[in-house]
Amino acid sequence: MIRAVKEDKKRYLDLLLLGDEQESMIDKYLDRGTMYVYDEGGAKAVCVVTDEGGGALEIKNIAVAPESQRNGYGKTLIRFLENEYRDRYKLLRAGTGDSPLTVPFYESCGFERAYVIKDFFIDNYDHPIYECGIQLRDMVYFEKRL
Repeated sequence: MIRAVKEDKKRYLDLLLLGDEQESMIDKYLDRGTMYVYDEGGAKAVCVVTDEGGGALEIKNIAVAPESQRNGYGKTLIRFLENEYRDRYKLLRAGTGDSPLTVPFYESCGFERAYVIKDFFIDNYDHPIYECGIQLRDMVYFEKRL
């Protein structure tokens, strides 16, 4: 059900844009990252991870198709990453906006708040990003030991 995508990663752009809504930002990590798709009669979810050095693996993008949300696909991808990379990395990291949509997801997967990059969304995106009616400003990083 979960498989690596090695070629034509942009065929999943519609899903990737759910996790990171600016294509130029996705372009910064898509080629250097490892991409996985959760395919169950069609793509239900995707994620992209990158080696950030020092034993850290970072989730750059994780997204679940709207019609498939709240069915465990995101958590299954996180568990898959933990199992797949446990022997090669010490830390799984994810950065996200300080949003009531994403923060509880990472916390429910066992991640803990690690640090914040102030004004990340203001400084790096060409338009304001909103979730739940709130403009995202800071990038909140979560970490989990593998």
